[in-house]
Order: sequence, then C-alpha cells, then structure tokens
Amino acid sequence: MSGISGVDLGAAVIARLVDEHVTAVVLAPGSRNAPLAFAVWRQELDLHTRIDERSAGFLALGLSKVGARTAVICTSGTAVANLHPAVLEAAHSGVPLVAVTADRPARLRATGANQTTDQVGIFGPLVPTYDIAQVADLDAVPWDTPGPLHVNVRLDEPLVPDESSYLNFPPRIREKGGRNFRYDEGPALPRGPRTVVVAGDDAGPGARLLAERSGWPLLAEPSSGARRGANAVRTYRLLLGTELGAHIERVVVLGRPTLSRPVTRLLAREDVEVLVVPGRGVWPVRPPGSVVLDGPPGPTEPDDPDWLEGWQQADRALGRRIDRLLAEQPALTPYDVAAAVAAALPAESLFVIGASSPIRDLDIIERPAPVGERRKVIANRGLSGIDGTISTAIGAALGRPESSRAIALMGDVTFLHDQSSLVLGPDEARPDLTIVVVNDDGGAIFSMLEQGAPTHADAFERLFGTPHGVDLGALCAATRTPHLRVTSRPELDQALASPNGGIEVVEAVVDRSTRRDLDARIRALATDPV
Repeated sequence: MSGISGVDLGAAVIARLVDEHVTAVVLAPGSRNAPLAFAVWRQELDLHTRIDERSAGFLALGLSKVGARTAVICTSGTAVANLHPAVLEAAHSGVPLVAVTADRPARLRATGANQTTDQVGIFGPLVPTYDIAQVADLDAVPWDTPGPLHVNVRLDEPLVPDESSYLNFPPRIREKGGRNFRYDEGPALPRGPRTVVVAGDDAGPGARLLAERSGWPLLAEPSSGARRGANAVRTYRLLLGTELGAHIERVVVLGRPTLSRPVTRLLAREDVEVLVVPGRGVWPVRPPGSVVLDGPPGPTEPDDPDWLEGWQQADRALGRRIDRLLAEQPALTPYDVAAAVAAALPAESLFVIGASSPIRDLDIIERPAPVGERRKVIANRGLSGIDGTISTAIGAALGRPESSRAIALMGDVTFLHDQSSLVLGPDEARPDLTIVVVNDDGGAIFSMLEQGAPTHADAFERLFGTPHGVDLGALCAATRTPHLRVTSRPELDQALASPNGGIEVVEAVVDRSTRRDLDARIRALATDPV
C-alpha cells in the first residue's frame, strides 16, 4: 500500500460532505466502502441503510426532492451501476444529489481484481465525475452543482478503523439545508394574443401567479406545484382538442410538461408563439421554434376576460360530464381511485405520484386545490420511469415529517418493480406513508396507445399487457407491511380515512379489460356533450 489509507480518505470525504451541508446519507453496505460507512457513523447525519443500491438511489432522490441535501454511498462494481436509474432521473429533473462510490486504488485497476470495473464516467456525459485519490482532490469538486454529482473514491487498505484512527475526530453538527421558492418577475409580455400558461413538472407557484395576474388559463400538470386556484383548468388535455384549443395564439411554458400528446402538439403548432422559461435538468424543454426567456415574465394587464371565462365554463361543464360518466360505471375504475386519493389529501400533505397511468388519471380527474393549502406533490418526471417509486415516496416522506399526511399513488407494475424497497431493517426509520396501488394485473397504459388497438389483440397480452397474477397481500406479508384490499369506492374511502401509521399498502382492484373503451368515451365527451 502507498499513499493515504482508506480509513483517512473516507473520513475526509465524509467530513467534506458535512462541510458542504449534506444532511442525509443513504448507505448501501459493502466491503470497499467500509471507510465511508464508519465515517458516516461518527457524524450527526440522518442515516438510512438499504440492502439494494437501486432502492438506495431512489430513496436519496426522494429525500432530495423535498429539500434535504443528500448523498448516497455504495461499494464498487455492479453496485455503482445500480445507482444509474436514480442518478439519470436526478440529472433530467435537475435535483441535487451526490453519489459517492467506493473504488479500488489505481494499482488494482485493469488487473482482474475482484469487483473492480471502470467506474469513472460510468453515469455518462450528463453527470460530472470526480476521481478522488487524495484529500486535495476534494477541492476540485464543484459541490454546488445543480444536478447530480459523482464522487468516485479510490480507497486503499486499511478499510476498517482502529482506536488511533479517525474515530477520535469530533462529530460535526449538521445544518439544515433546503431550497426556497423565489419568483423574480421579468418584463411583461405584450397584451393581446390569446394566451395560455402551460405548467409542467416542478414549474412552481410562479406559473399560477402569472396566469392569475394576466387573466390567462392555466394548464397545470399535477406535479407542477401550480395546479391550484381559479385559473387552473382541470380538463385542459381534452379541451385542447376542441375549438378553444384551436384559438390559442401564444403559450408560456414553465417547468417540464411531459404528460400528454395534446400539449406536445400544441407546442409544435406553427401558428402558435411559444415562450419557454427553461426548467431545471440537463435537457430543459425547448420546442423547435420557441423563444427562450431569461426568466418568468411579468404579468400583463388583465387580458380579455371572455378568453379565461370561456375556458372556465367549458372546464366546469366537461368535468361534470366526466364525473357523471364515471359514477355510472358498475365497478371501481382507476379514475375513481385517483379521485379518492386526491380527496383524502388535507392541507400541508405530501403526495407522490407514480408514472404511467396514475398521474394521467389524476390529471383528468383532480380538481385544482385551493391556494394556500401548501400541498407538496412530486413525481419522477425527469425520465418518467416507473422504477424506484416506492423508494422515492419513502424518501420524500422521511424528508418531510411535518406533512399532515403522506400518500403515494402508483400502478401494480410500478409497485412490483420496486417491491424490494419495502425491505427495511428493524432500526430503520419508517415514515407514516399510505401506498395506494391500482391493481389491474398488468400494463394498462399500453391498452390506451396504438399497440392496444383491436388489430393487435392477439399479441397484446404477451407483449404489453403482461399479466402477473401476483398476490400483493402475500408479498406485503413477507415484509410485514400492513395490506388492505378494496374493490369499491366506499371501501377505498374508508381505508383512506383511517390510516394506521407507518408504511401501509391499500390495493385497489380494477378491471383492465374495459380501460380502452372507457378512455374513448371520456375523450368523446369533450366534442360531444350529449
């Protein structure tokens, strides 16, 4: 061995994390990262230990999404690769996250040493990587990077401290980190063109303020942080296909719109002026031909009130027709589940929404919340994957313990994809979190896309429907997670009204076979009000 010991270098890395205001650490144990683990143990940090690196990465992502400055630490080899999904999501959504990966010293690279691969740059060009072999290397790391950061630490033996090593270092006192919303208005836009404000993921309250002060309709996704107030249009995705949508002349985009093809088509129209306030992430939304603004525009003088009123009236009428249609269904539908969960959320609550169908169902069914309720709604929309949703929800709930209620809504395939995240050790913190699983025994979203057309019926179930037949109750029992199965709206309402505390799963069983037809009937209501 030559140079600094792994114990001393690991201690220096963790000390630097604390100095850089990291308050929470998610640790996946291993041998090579033992110096880092022991150093974390000595610090006054919020520590969470997980056996699965993929779950650990998304747990760290969830903590970061609610404001905690977080690092995830793993050992070498495939452990690092398992962080990749969470790190990519952080990169595309612009969420700060420090991935600290243990590595062999340089002399053991490319020698066939066990559990050793080329980890430098493993996350690709979108994530800056810093190879740390000595304490001085830490000074070159840009710790204030707005997205994820990879710190690869070459740790030599000894890997375990003795009495004379860093355990004598005094622990540091952690500081509470976090991000505060700030809305700095730019120049006002010219008054006149029929304008709508599109608020995508993480747009923030500025989108609502701009819409309200300018008298414009607000087309806000559930995770935008702006879907509240009188200007928010619940059924905007459907109304974009009507005459109202055809009359739009200008769009102001904030955040990252990801949910619907109607919005994508609107932003691609040649007859519409598109102004974009770039959001966070490595590739912010910038449609071809759009004008990029330096910051959120200031409000215009209130525009023609008939423009906003037309959207509001159409929205109320269409919302009533949709609610009436759903009330007529003989069995529980995914829209019923989304509506029940939304209704169960009090002020100051936390809501984590899974990708695929649930967030789109919510987008159609959820009425805008009143201003001032301070609900925190998050979703992994950077790459919109289904992986890691349970971990993200647990992390967010742990990082926001002041929430009046925490609920996560996801589909059954999403739940199964991350079921290992329910494996928690006896000493690990367990937040109060209700996980609502819409179980239709497969991938319902594909039935609403082109591959779900009747002409592909022979191949659909095997290629896209993927029925699994899993007993979710038995799966939950294996991890001692309380589970309740419901099949009706009254049962679901009752289950949501009486949480037992801790992590619990409410399984809402719905029928996938009727989904394509039901969605077609809902779309038809926008153009045929009869």
